[in-house]
Amino acid sequence: MTLKQPRFNKGDITTDLDREAFEEALQLRKEALELFAEEKYDEALARVVDALRRLRDFSDFSHKEFRAILAVLLFDLSEIHFTLKDYKQSEKELEVLFKVLEQLLHEDADRFGETHVLAMELSTRILRSRKKTLDLLAKQQINTGVLYEKVNAGVAAATDKLVESLRKAAEMMAQTGDYRGAVRFYMEAIKLAKKRTGRVTRREIKMTIDMARAMIHSRNEMARAKRLLQAVLPHAVSLEIIELEQEILALLENIENRESAEPVWKSFLEKMQRTAKSGLRKIKKENKEQKEEPEQPEQNETPAQEA
Repeated sequence: MTLKQPRFNKGDITTDLDREAFEEALQLRKEALELFAEEKYDEALARVVDALRRLRDFSDFSHKEFRAILAVLLFDLSEIHFTLKDYKQSEKELEVLFKVLEQLLHEDADRFGETHVLAMELSTRILRSRKKTLDLLAKQQINTGVLYEKVNAGVAAATDKLVESLRKAAEMMAQTGDYRGAVRFYMEAIKLAKKRTGRVTRREIKMTIDMARAMIHSRNEMARAKRLLQAVLPHAVSLEIIELEQEILALLENIENRESAEPVWKSFLEKMQRTAKSGLRKIKKENKEQKEEPEQPEQNETPAQEA
């Protein structure tokens, strides 16, 4: 399982019964970790479920340590169900996990930041919908702003794992021809990587090159890809990364060759198509406005007119 045994403040648990329930849940979770490592996923799942059952005896569900271990067990549950290919259940547990984690994160970002970022990484593996994944990442990155006010080693390592997971997903999409999806995942990875380091490193340059390579499959994105490559070229030069510098220059040359080879007649036809669409929209708008205008009532003829 991704999460190792996190630290808990057991001294904050005041009653013997609560402490006993907590310790038993921790022991069951430890057994689940060992079983998961041995690929005994059904048995690992049973231990996590037993741990959750044991926690029902805890007297105060709002206690921070109760919520802390609950988050860990929900993380485990989601990951195990995903491994067992129960994707729907895994997604449900992931949703509950973020609800528990968000409050904990705002209470103590230093302590729960690593778990939160690892949960974001888990979502990139679990969520089958690309849109769902991106929406969740966008929402949760608001919370990651809290984390980077006080970065610790755990958060940094978890962020690196998340960035790598997003990069791999983008790479896979590009390989299967989903270039649009690849670009969006590369963008998320680069955004997080920059937030993590506060500067442009070799990793960000390489991901930008790969994103530009996916972009040039769309004619509309070629100019944007060119601008991105021109922006990272000075960074590659200053870091003296010759192979990346050469890769950027080769891609820029590729883009320029494509632009110059674009047939004039094709550009003309596309321009005419855009003009025609614009004209149709204008006609539809005028027709709509005419329909919405109130009809003027007919004036009755006066006696003077009849005469």
